Amino acid sequence: MADNHCIDRALVDFDVHALYRALDGQRAGRGLSWNGVAREMWELSGELNARRNDHPIAGSTLVNMNRRGASTCQHVLFMLRWLGKAPEDFVPGVVVSRKHALPRVGADRRLRWSLLEVYAALDTERGRRGLTWRTVAAELGCGTSQLTSMRKLRYAIEIKLAMRIVAWVGRPAADFVYAAEW
Repeated sequence: MADNHCIDRALVDFDVHALYRALDGQRAGRGLSWNGVAREMWELSGELNARRNDHPIAGSTLVNMNRRGASTCQHVLFMLRWLGKAPEDFVPGVVVSRKHALPRVGADRRLRWSLLEVYAALDTERGRRGLTWRTVAAELGCGTSQLTSMRKLRYAIEIKLAMRIVAWVGRPAADFVYAAEW
């Protein structure tokens, strides 16, 4: 995808249902329940999780994502790591290359989106194009406050919006994902 700016937004939306089908294929092929998949995903960061005493991702999170057609960008990273895929693998029309590969991390880390970096790149590109936040929000198909509040967010945004933003700024999602150790 040479020029993301010329592509209709519907064509660059992250396909949550395709991600679910990929997860379900792996799950069924390995004879796992959805809770078993969630356990395996969580254990990929077992050392970090033990230190942090976090609550694990639930099997229902995986199943409900297909029903809702939505998931947070942070939850999707658990799934992508388990599958060994990049976010762009689930965006129709993107030719995935090495630049899309997510960082490799050990059991002492977890993949996380840096929403502050996403916001900074979005604001920089908005300024470069001389656009208002309202115009950018209209182009991305979201509310203005969804974009301007990103600089204060602690947790996540929806994966479809995250991927629309990275396409709009013309960068791979991997540029905004890091290996967190807290």
